Amino acid sequence: MGKRDSATKNRLKKSNSKKNSGKDNSRKNSSKWITGCKERGEWAELCFMARAKGMGMGVLKPYGESGRYDVAVEDGGPILRVQVKSTIYCRRGNEYCLNVHGPGRKQYKKGTVDFFAVWVIPVGEWYIIPYEAMGKRQTLHFTAGSRRAKWARYREAWELLRVIEIQACADPRYLEEEGMGSEAREYF
Repeated sequence: MGKRDSATKNRLKKSNSKKNSGKDNSRKNSSKWITGCKERGEWAELCFMARAKGMGMGVLKPYGESGRYDVAVEDGGPILRVQVKSTIYCRRGNEYCLNVHGPGRKQYKKGTVDFFAVWVIPVGEWYIIPYEAMGKRQTLHFTAGSRRAKWARYREAWELLRVIEIQACADPRYLEEEGMGSEAREYF
């Protein structure tokens, strides 16, 4: 039996022992997960792109694997760079965690990523987190279904990837009433 065959056999043993361990997995999706980190990451990127496209956003995938972000999205405004992350790791109870770091296990540099899209696979929740909200954190914890959890406001926050356009104008009559001269009217 080759190394690859024995590794597959060991994974199946672990998977079957977890199924029979008596844990209550009723909150978790019971489908099989892609176990390899790279393959699971690629799958998460595809799922993110399908979801964003299904919501009417433009989706762009950079060529190659050396880019600082995984996917770009556009919705009538600037192109937003998104780093897609996923986890199946349940730490305790219904708390999931993952590491969020870039090349060399270092924090992503400002200006290289606009958002992190984190998919907690077993519960099917996406978190759309702005780069600025991350601070210096490189490990994130998500409590499935909790409204009080730190990242709850970013749960399914796809609207953050949409551009909201606000248009305004100054009524010339208002400018005159306020005593603003012609220079102000030229400005507005």
